[in-house]
Amino acid sequence: MKVLARLWVVPAVLVVWELLGRAIGDTDFPPPTTIVARMYELWFSGPAARVFLTDDAIGNILPSLGRMFGGWLLAALIGVVAGMILGRSRSATDYVNPLIEFGRAVPPPLLLPVFLPLFKAGLATQLATIVFGVIWPTLLNSIEGARAVDRTYTETAAVFNLSKLQRLRVVVLPAASPKIFAGLRLSLSLALILMVLTEFIGGTDGIGYQLLSAQRSFDGAAVWATIALLGILGYVVNSLFVLAERRVLVWHRQATRNP
Repeated sequence: MKVLARLWVVPAVLVVWELLGRAIGDTDFPPPTTIVARMYELWFSGPAARVFLTDDAIGNILPSLGRMFGGWLLAALIGVVAGMILGRSRSATDYVNPLIEFGRAVPPPLLLPVFLPLFKAGLATQLATIVFGVIWPTLLNSIEGARAVDRTYTETAAVFNLSKLQRLRVVVLPAASPKIFAGLRLSLSLALILMVLTEFIGGTDGIGYQLLSAQRSFDGAAVWATIALLGILGYVVNSLFVLAERRVLVWHRQATRNP
């Protein structure tokens, strides 16, 4: 009941939007029913054998998701591994900290002119931009999580003669996982944004490219439909990640409730 009480705002906003859109009659401000109809026409009016996905959906949504998750997974792997190592070595962190602070302050889209000559236009440039933009939350949270591990855990591991690699895998990584997941969740949201930006510049397919094409052709309904699609994708991806996080970290919540 509490959830339903909070969600009443959504249909209320949609009704007001619908009435305003129909009253104004501007193609740049279409009502929600027109946007939903355009979404259905563009992406979800395909045959049942393809889960109702159209050619545009297969040719744009799926490649975009592939680039987003590909860049995010690569950044997650690099960020977690590097964060675990740096978090357990304060001297190493002191050496690279100026580089980290400099790198995280550079807006990723500004590096596209650098990545284009290095990787040429295409998938490599898009992945490089996404990885560079989303690695910092994961890296910094992994460093903080590894650094905050209780010394009792590491000393116990030393008593059992675990190697440094075993300590990282068996002790440090599980203890730092709440911080790591917080960074991964933030970086996943950034990956969606950067995926769209990279498809704006030099893209030949994808959701961002389709949004740009709709703008150039003055198709207001398609522009709003693409924006709505991005919002839905962001909500679904975040919800699935939260669900997975709760399942993976169930032991941590139990330990916190029963110390």
